[in-house]
Amino acid sequence: MADTISEAEAANRLMRLAKLIAHHDKLYHDQDAPEISDADYDALVRENRELEERFPQLVRADSPSKRLGAAPTTVLAKVTHARPMLSLENAFSEDEVADFSARIRRFLNLSPDAVVAMTAEPKIDGLSCSVRYERGELVLAATRGDGAVGEDVTPNVRTISDIPKRLSGAPDVLEVRGEVYMSKEDFEALNERQEASGGKIFANPRNAAAGSLRQKDASITAARPLRFLAHGWGEISEPLADSQFEAMKRIELLGIPVSELLVRCDDLTAMLAHYRAIEKARADLPFDIDGVVYKVDRLDLQERLGFVARAPRWALAHKFPAEKAETTLEAIDIQVGRTGKLTPVGRLTPVGVGGVIVANVTLHNRDEIQRLGLRIGDRVRIQRAGDVIPQVVENLTRDEVREPYVFPDHCPECQSEAVAEEGEVDVRCTGGLVCPAQRFERLRHFVSRGALDIEGLGEKSIAEFIELGWLHSPADIFRLRKLRDQLIGREGWKEKSVDNLLGSIEAKREPDGPRFLFGLGIRHIGIVTAKDLLKCFGTIEELRRVATSPDAHAELAAVEGVGPVVAEALVDFFHEEHNREALDDLLSEVRPKPFVTDAKQTEWTGKTIVFTGSLETMSRDEAKAQAERLGARAAGSVSVKTDLVVAGPGAGSKLKKAEELGIRVINEAEWAKIVAEA
Repeated sequence: MADTISEAEAANRLMRLAKLIAHHDKLYHDQDAPEISDADYDALVRENRELEERFPQLVRADSPSKRLGAAPTTVLAKVTHARPMLSLENAFSEDEVADFSARIRRFLNLSPDAVVAMTAEPKIDGLSCSVRYERGELVLAATRGDGAVGEDVTPNVRTISDIPKRLSGAPDVLEVRGEVYMSKEDFEALNERQEASGGKIFANPRNAAAGSLRQKDASITAARPLRFLAHGWGEISEPLADSQFEAMKRIELLGIPVSELLVRCDDLTAMLAHYRAIEKARADLPFDIDGVVYKVDRLDLQERLGFVARAPRWALAHKFPAEKAETTLEAIDIQVGRTGKLTPVGRLTPVGVGGVIVANVTLHNRDEIQRLGLRIGDRVRIQRAGDVIPQVVENLTRDEVREPYVFPDHCPECQSEAVAEEGEVDVRCTGGLVCPAQRFERLRHFVSRGALDIEGLGEKSIAEFIELGWLHSPADIFRLRKLRDQLIGREGWKEKSVDNLLGSIEAKREPDGPRFLFGLGIRHIGIVTAKDLLKCFGTIEELRRVATSPDAHAELAAVEGVGPVVAEALVDFFHEEHNREALDDLLSEVRPKPFVTDAKQTEWTGKTIVFTGSLETMSRDEAKAQAERLGARAAGSVSVKTDLVVAGPGAGSKLKKAEELGIRVINEAEWAKIVAEA
């Protein structure tokens, strides 16, 4: 994609990637609740890196390449790391490992055959933790957090038997870094106890370890079977050794566990051989791992190599491919998300994959089902990509005769039509104002600052009122005044706060037209497009009339700044009777103000003007503004409803169509005269 994307598209994609990766960082590092696989996350990070390499001028201040993890937001105290806890660059193939090895030699100005020894060890799938000793005493333990600031988990770490409280023969300051983890056996036993007591069932050992360590009450951590393996160090008052391998052996001699599979390799062949050996033994290891970490062994070379934005140049994580298993697809259910997206979920005959029983799998979208040729009853191969989210990678019985699966064309929640826009793979429900699955998100958007901006009606209140059965559609917001007495006295609601909220609602009974239209949450209708539409059609009622007319697509697409995609979204929205009824209900409670411009009454008021070709004395935007001040509408295409075409040099198809339709055509000088005389 990075090879064909334009600069504008790259900027937009980088913006979306920054928000998306930050969202997943927070879920993984701060809430211990990832919703995508490690492999999918790695793909996002790689895409971001590739785009930034091609468009360095577009690197954002909030770029994922400039940060680590997520800033901690729990009740645990914050700790600033003496030295940042960095992440590692990832590799997914032997060729990428070879490139890493070659880059090291180039950076150090060494010959291609020079020996640069590396250490190799398993990459434990746990929670990164730093343990600080001063004069041999354990004084501080912290999670990685965002790499610069973590959480103080000292009382919790003191309960982990693998971590000594005191060290003999250690430097005055020694900060050991490693992974807190839970063995597979202990994880299964913990979940059995949790299930028996009605407690939380953990998805995997990593989540169990992270949730157990980040407890406010250390006694909970003490009851959980946590372990620790060291893989490095942070601040130290004196060197441990001259090499990574010997330094880790020194840490081990001090009584802190180090992986038995840590080895030193003299060349690439030895590194890859150790990777394959660990991969082969992976299923039999007592803990989960997701790859092998290579580090330059000589510490003086590590010092010379230094760091890039958020990772050391001298280290690399070589990830494992996902584990796979075979099972049967028993059913396909459709889930409707908050934005109306229909997501198919496969129900499987339960099967073990990498120590976890998998019964459900995401099928992503309609195209993915078609690509795999999936039907209910098919035998499928699944994998846990990154050992988190399972997915189907192959249909083993696609050649067998079986009833094809038909993706629904109506929403299972509200029965509105479900459609995919041209060029998109996602199928979405069009019943925006009435779909129960979208209710919270639609109402939250309707009252947001950019829309009606109803002060005091936040997400918490919306969720509460939905649960009480008070809010089903936007119109219900304006009927809350009838529930005043029922609301007063509920937790968090005093008479003054209730009256303040109701006052804010009443103040919005005559909302600004564009903000009201934006608040309806019609796909692709932002506030700018809403203004363009109402600038053209004046009122919501007129817009609806046009959107439900036989020539709707052409008339809407002709509006400057709209186009066919927005036109299609408007037609889909108003096509649904549910939406029209919900809008009528809303309009019985509110009266949006007609769009008002600074246009004056002229002979051009209400006329449609099209500008085409090059304009030499003014910009296209200035010309459109002039037309609007004359009360005219500046359209983007020529149709039978066009009244005037202003054609400059280079005018092409629009000019030709205007001539065919017999529409008056003038040049830029003639247009300037009209403006001056108006």
